[in-house]
Amino acid sequence: MTDLQIAKKIKLEHISKIAEKFGLDEEQIEMYGKYKAKIPLDAIDKTKAKKSNLILVSAISPTPAGEGKTTMSIGLSEGLNRLQKKTTVVLREPSLGPVFGIKGGATGGGYSQVLPMEDINLHFTGDFSAIEKAHNLLSAIIDNNIQSKTNSLRLDPRTITWKRVLDVNDRALRRIIVGLGGTTSGVPRETGFDITAASEIMAILCLSESLLDLKKRLGNIFIGYTYDKSPIYAKDLKAEGAMTVLLKDAIKPNLVQTIEGNPAIIHGGPFANIAQGTNTTLATLLGMTHSEYTVTEAGFGFDLGAEKFFDIKCQSAGLAPKAVVLTTTIRALKYHGGADLKSLTTPDIDALRNGLPNLEKHLENIAKFKVTPVIAINKFTTDSPEEIQLILDYAQSLNVKIALADVWGKGGEGALELAQCIVDIIEEDTSNFTPLYNWSSPVKDKIETIAKEIYGAEHVDFTAKAKTHLKTIAHLGLEHLPVCIAKTQKSLSDNPKLLGRPKDFIITVRAIEIASGAGFLIPITGSIMRMPGLPAHPASEGIDIDENNEIVGLF
Repeated sequence: MTDLQIAKKIKLEHISKIAEKFGLDEEQIEMYGKYKAKIPLDAIDKTKAKKSNLILVSAISPTPAGEGKTTMSIGLSEGLNRLQKKTTVVLREPSLGPVFGIKGGATGGGYSQVLPMEDINLHFTGDFSAIEKAHNLLSAIIDNNIQSKTNSLRLDPRTITWKRVLDVNDRALRRIIVGLGGTTSGVPRETGFDITAASEIMAILCLSESLLDLKKRLGNIFIGYTYDKSPIYAKDLKAEGAMTVLLKDAIKPNLVQTIEGNPAIIHGGPFANIAQGTNTTLATLLGMTHSEYTVTEAGFGFDLGAEKFFDIKCQSAGLAPKAVVLTTTIRALKYHGGADLKSLTTPDIDALRNGLPNLEKHLENIAKFKVTPVIAINKFTTDSPEEIQLILDYAQSLNVKIALADVWGKGGEGALELAQCIVDIIEEDTSNFTPLYNWSSPVKDKIETIAKEIYGAEHVDFTAKAKTHLKTIAHLGLEHLPVCIAKTQKSLSDNPKLLGRPKDFIITVRAIEIASGAGFLIPITGSIMRMPGLPAHPASEGIDIDENNEIVGLF
């Protein structure tokens, strides 16, 4: 059966019952129908949260289809609950870009899903829409101020970096001209669209720790300069209040359920190749407040989402993860060992062996943060016993815990071995989380530390444009901010064609964007884009609905 068919077979519990299991009564939640709810922020207790065991699920460098971190996270939470450990999985919300593009939805798969999967993958509780509206409100205020003669800040349109956003892959909107049509239609200037997941408002929402903190961060969004070179922020446009109003409900974490009827929190949705790639701080703290174990994930490979999770989110919120699950698939290792994408279902011991250095590098990277790892082999039906044994033997040679997990086919039952590994790590208490760098270090040093230590680069090259941006950052007094490097997820390098464990490569930083509201800087490497395009045959072609309101083709 497909994921959607499996999901439709499950009889859902009323969300009030899920809330009760989580530790809240019906009066403490705001219901969105029978199966979804918002949880007010007063349900968070930071003192209690510190007693929870935070587990991060990451992955090796993925294939284009992804390696199942979300499925693994859900399955692990089910397995821990089966071991009588009160556990909540905390995930990101899906973007419509991947849903209608190549990758599909982000609610897990098989018998490790969060439900109701159709709602979560589509409009859910409207958080993405609220972020989109708040972002575009600021865009409209900016252009209105340029047009205005009585309320003008004398913004120089050539310096404005703020674009508009839309939660659809649309390459035609990457670069556009606005303000055409005469003097009553605005001032013509070049701008563009990013996808909503790449919005700084998304990043801000995901790092905010209260409504007032959200408003303060929104006010600190850097817009551009006046004609006399004075910096302008959103607070100078008096925009932060109205933007916060639009986000007053979106800031509240969402409660849903897993296939096995356990609580799941889904909130926020930044991509890891262009943003911090993990759910909101508030959602994580909420899960930790009410759970003995809290399982969360960070997007793409460890070099992207996990590095940002550790160096940005954990430092910002004072979190200290106790273990890392490194999701590993035989198909991804073969892909990074030189096998063609079309042949990944065919047993190939040589390609698998050649791909092991990629796994080795991610394990080395985890060790740099002094957190104990466990390798989770995400089992596929096409994996041969010989291939599985090769990875098991490799892990044993490194003295690293490993578990074979069939979370797609068996749900929590298929994750019991992995769950026991996590319990053992917690009881052994071997982790001592340490960030990779100090935020107070020079910006250039922070970028080079990540590029050399995590990616394995030989050198970092800064273009003339990037060097100019470094001077701007210093002029604005923002050198103390952490860095959130935008890089391809397809390689440890900034070149998607360099698979496996590339060496002796150069990372090129071509620009550095300022996300002063979110509280980080974004070095742009390679050819990474913040507005994806659709493939020749997007997933949307197979999505439909019949006269009985039954959705088909969603996965």
